[in-house]
Amino acid sequence: MIQHSFHREILRAYDFRGTFGKTLFNQDAKALGSSFGYFLKEIEKSSNNTVVVGYDGRHSSEGLANHLSQGLMLAGIHVIQVGLGPTPMLYFAVGLFQAAAGIMVTGSHNPPEDNGFKIMLSNRPFFGGDIQRLGGLAAEGFELSGDLGCLDLKNIHDQYCQHLLSNIHTQKPLNIAWDCGNGAVGAIFASLVKKLPGKHKVLNDIVDGSFPCHPPDPTKPQNLAQLRAVLAEENFDLGIAFDGDGDRLVALTGKGQALTGDELLKFFAESFLQEHPGAKVIGDLKCSDALFTTITALGGEPIMCRTGHSFIKQKMLETGAKLAGEVSGHYFFKDRYGGYDDGVYAALRLIEMLSSGEIPLEQWLALQTKTYITPEIKIPCDESYKQEVIKKIADSLKSKGLDLMMLDGIRYSNRNGWWLIRSSNTEPILVLRTESVAQADLNNTLEMLEKEFVEAGIDKRLCQYDIIGHYKR
Repeated sequence: MIQHSFHREILRAYDFRGTFGKTLFNQDAKALGSSFGYFLKEIEKSSNNTVVVGYDGRHSSEGLANHLSQGLMLAGIHVIQVGLGPTPMLYFAVGLFQAAAGIMVTGSHNPPEDNGFKIMLSNRPFFGGDIQRLGGLAAEGFELSGDLGCLDLKNIHDQYCQHLLSNIHTQKPLNIAWDCGNGAVGAIFASLVKKLPGKHKVLNDIVDGSFPCHPPDPTKPQNLAQLRAVLAEENFDLGIAFDGDGDRLVALTGKGQALTGDELLKFFAESFLQEHPGAKVIGDLKCSDALFTTITALGGEPIMCRTGHSFIKQKMLETGAKLAGEVSGHYFFKDRYGGYDDGVYAALRLIEMLSSGEIPLEQWLALQTKTYITPEIKIPCDESYKQEVIKKIADSLKSKGLDLMMLDGIRYSNRNGWWLIRSSNTEPILVLRTESVAQADLNNTLEMLEKEFVEAGIDKRLCQYDIIGHYKR
């Protein structure tokens, strides 16, 4: 009998994720492989027994991938290992090999010691209840049939790069500075960038799981300092930074101004709705109200969704939407692409749009409506206490008569703006974001929320954060 108990903290909302050597071990990977193989064959009743496995550049990733593959083969699964590369390459490989599922070993944007597993089925995302069910299956134990699977090793870097470029059409060359961040995108980037027109400068394309240049999260301003310095020294049209596994990006203007995730989604939506009038566009609930009102004004149908790549993909399946994005920098195109979050493909679509446009990105930004908005304020909070804090704040505000949206955490809107508090599904933090039409209203919101956090047991000075104008800095 196969029986295994995973550490309770690694069973997340849309992936398995923990700290290697502390909450996550090689034996977890092997048990996950056997459990998922059993799930696929005996519960899903899949006649397709092929699973693709890939891994990012973290020091623990290759070993975890090998143990995962061993577990899958014990369950009779045909494993195709595509090796080192970005997470979207794994998504592409599932379609390429017509596999039943794919599992990516990655810690995404988390610190070097963290790692985990992103799972997808060929026809839908694998998350939430699926993950809890798999954890429960392993804990209860199960018997394997005894039929052993097999392993194939495939290098698909060239095929993936060809797929990325196959439907991109540029009208004029752009000069671009890229920061791979020593992440998994570096494994394919040298061959890709040679095929792009224009001048390109590539930073940190050597894959190194210790991330010596800076942490693998480009949404944090301090991690963009090196790229900004390059943009300031030379004449570039655009800067692009990727996260650790290449499913997210941050775009910077040639002058080094970083667009927030909802700003870039708004830019994408304006072009997309010209090509697809009336289309549905999904944004996560951390997005600015300005995004949703703009989509409506352009004749599109805005849809607000829970934060998380798996929730976005599920919502795309349910609604038929062909464009989606998150503040965190995940973008999903399903008109000419596979509908999964691919940072490199999103960058190529941005290049296509800019190469055919008449104004640079910084001029587009200057024309947008002004509001006042915080960055994502990340508040450290123990995993075991996060939901209790949110409940305490929600109960307190409901008792004061506020009508709250509880889709994912707490979101509140009125005529002066909106704010959101939610629990991160990937880190031991609470995330706060708020936007107002006036600086004074935003300051009042932060003061109110600071008091609520203190009453809930979190002493955090929210008003010390720099406030940024959402469309005009």
